[in-house]
Amino acid sequence: MAAADPKKKKKKRKKKESLEHKRNRILVALGIFAVVYALDELGALTIAFGEPGNIYASFALFLVPFLIAGYDVLQKAFNNIRRGKAFDESFLMAVATIGAFAMVLFPDTDPHMAEGAAVMLFYQVGELFQAYAVGKSRKSISAMMDIAPDYANVEQADGTLEQVFPDDIAVGTVIVVKPGERVPIDGVIVEGETQLDTAALTGESVPRPAKSGDDIISGCINMTGLIHVRTTKPFGESTVARVLELVENASEKKARTENFITRFARVYTPAVTGAAAVLVLGGGLVTGAWSDWILRGLTFLVVSCPCALVISVPLSFFGGIGGASKLGVLIKGSNYLETLADVDTVVFDKTGTLTNGTFSVVAVHPEAGYTEQSLLEVAALAESFSDHPIAQSVRVAYQGEVDPKRVSDSANDAGHGVTATIDGKHVVVGNAKMLAAAGVEAPDCEVVGTILHVLVDGAYAGHIVIADTVKADAEQTIRDLHAAGVKRTVMLTGDREEVAASVAEQLGLDEFHAQLLPGDKVERVEALLAAESGKGKLAFVGDGINDAPVLTRADVGIAMGAMGSDAAIEAADVVLMDDKPSNISRAIRVARKTMSIVWQNIIFALGVKLLILVLAALGIANMWLAVFGDVGVAIIAILNAMRAMGVKNL
Repeated sequence: MAAADPKKKKKKRKKKESLEHKRNRILVALGIFAVVYALDELGALTIAFGEPGNIYASFALFLVPFLIAGYDVLQKAFNNIRRGKAFDESFLMAVATIGAFAMVLFPDTDPHMAEGAAVMLFYQVGELFQAYAVGKSRKSISAMMDIAPDYANVEQADGTLEQVFPDDIAVGTVIVVKPGERVPIDGVIVEGETQLDTAALTGESVPRPAKSGDDIISGCINMTGLIHVRTTKPFGESTVARVLELVENASEKKARTENFITRFARVYTPAVTGAAAVLVLGGGLVTGAWSDWILRGLTFLVVSCPCALVISVPLSFFGGIGGASKLGVLIKGSNYLETLADVDTVVFDKTGTLTNGTFSVVAVHPEAGYTEQSLLEVAALAESFSDHPIAQSVRVAYQGEVDPKRVSDSANDAGHGVTATIDGKHVVVGNAKMLAAAGVEAPDCEVVGTILHVLVDGAYAGHIVIADTVKADAEQTIRDLHAAGVKRTVMLTGDREEVAASVAEQLGLDEFHAQLLPGDKVERVEALLAAESGKGKLAFVGDGINDAPVLTRADVGIAMGAMGSDAAIEAADVVLMDDKPSNISRAIRVARKTMSIVWQNIIFALGVKLLILVLAALGIANMWLAVFGDVGVAIIAILNAMRAMGVKNL
């Protein structure tokens, strides 16, 4: 472990020194250029060398800052030509600047060495600015890489702590997390209590209390107390590993706009090179003023460089993804960010998404001689092998000891309920559909909630009412979505019609569909997708394993990440790390702001370039205006792209 760290530090330091070296090189070149330009403008070269000696002195002196600043651009252009990939921005810069210096061969024209050196210098300034801008935009995402712990503390028999690679920790191992350390692996606290800083994962600034028995996710910082954690997952499947994988893969999935710009640049660069050649040859042959038309062609090449587009568009998307990560929203690629901007229908799962998923028994209605306690006992035994929140709430309400030896032939009917043999009696615990399948009609209940009906040997024993609580920010979420331009909010749930209606009314949802099986949810989403028109897209928000097929089918799948299932997070395109639905509207606003910036840059860059290209072709634009058309536009576009990282007011 110790051997690996210096290598990492050395690698990072080398990269930083390279950027600093380039900056220093360009500053030196700028200083020399300023001195030579001043000498030339003040007539010192004419006094020292006379005419035409001053022209050749100017050529030699301006060549020095030109080569210091641009040797790497010339080298790249030469290497690309050798590989048969000539047409890129380095080629345009090389041809235009070398051509400007070559104008010295035309004695009837004014010298253009200063412009040639200036074009290369300011192009490199733009490239340096881009490097710093990209580095800044990466910080919000690359900071996520710091959440990966280097070790886990394992207590030895003599009480000492040994630092072990997280990858080497087996599931079930008890690790020790000291104050100030990051939790290396997901687990359950078995001893101690503390405050957890989850800001790196969820964007939440307020520390979370945690005590014995609480689940704990990797990547958060233990702030106060010493805790012992029993690991529940291998490191590779822990939250921190999943987050890092999402972050690393985000840049690979490009938006349609990005792909268009890439394809555009491949066609655009050779096209403008050809247009410049036609301009020079056509104008020169017609008028005979070759020097004038060569200068127009060179100016045309400088301004045509597409760097403003090929830099600012990906930078905008990267900034948007980085800004969203500050909010605890992980977007798996710029293609999903682009789609998210067009969302006008948001479909929600209910349990665990709009509600807390923390069910509790609110009413017990026994029949046929059963008491509340005996009815709860039967239901708790039948649900003893289920991890579903409803089953857990029944066992909590029973409060007695559940002996699994009394239960046999337990079976789960997804979306309906469970069956089991308890003390030799056949027991059914489920919804009205399950009772109907058993030939029993379920009675009505005035209490709103999820109703578990209980059959014992085919006889109705009563029902238990279980209610879930709506998340604190769910109602505000729906209001924010409508304010953000979402036209329709829909809830899909397997719960009863009355429960769904109550939640939908409370939250202000546009529509809901209840008593759905996992397959029914897919069918409903298919129908909603078919109803979409124009550019409108549909987003589905869910957290459970049974939501994975719907998350995949939707235009954009959004998973509740902190407590959501691995299957849902894997299937989703966007992950909310703090499980707050209110961040959905913020993510949509980030996406729309990003796309607005992208199109601002595209229209601005193409508009300015087209104008100056026309002026260059007409001989009105000089090389200095061309420098603005290239580097100036690129810097303005980069500055605009960096606004995508700002999410404070969203």
